[in-house]
Amino acid sequence: MNQPHRHPSGRTNLASCILATTFLIFICTVILVVFFYVFKPKDPKMAVNAVHLPTFSISNAAVNFTFSQYVSIRNPNRAVFTHYDSCLQLLYSGSQVGFMFIPAGNIDAGRTQYVSAKLSVDPFPFNTRSNWGPTLTGGVNGFPVGPTLQIESRMRMAGRVRVLYFFTHHVVARAGCSVAIAVSDGSVLAFHC
Repeated sequence: MNQPHRHPSGRTNLASCILATTFLIFICTVILVVFFYVFKPKDPKMAVNAVHLPTFSISNAAVNFTFSQYVSIRNPNRAVFTHYDSCLQLLYSGSQVGFMFIPAGNIDAGRTQYVSAKLSVDPFPFNTRSNWGPTLTGGVNGFPVGPTLQIESRMRMAGRVRVLYFFTHHVVARAGCSVAIAVSDGSVLAFHC
């Protein structure tokens, strides 16, 4: 006896749909992983290029000066780095003696921007017995150097990088330096970042 030909059952259609959906999910996951690996936001790189004190004076056991710091900030991302929470802070013996906000701005993708931060420090007292730095042994360029004043600068640039125009990622660049200043004339003898 001949039996009529049957069409594929609903179970076969369901299995095909599940297989196709699994394959599409797998492909989408691979694409997202590759995309975020290539376009993963990274923190910008900050390097201090120079430190200067254009003005420097000591009177009545107090010191005041103008502090200038020149930095380069490299944005390694494939999107613009928008910084809006940036500052420069000066410390002496653990206490803040100077502070300034750095104006907001943008650094294009893959670019390096040079920033100059300059602030005037109000006079602050120092103890000549405990807060003077040591005399640098060996001197600088063969000349002896007297007592030094040690300060610390901390620069921070924080902001965001957009990914796919919808997602934002918070990134931060930081640089901290110890600066040795000659008390005799206010010249910067050395800085280490």
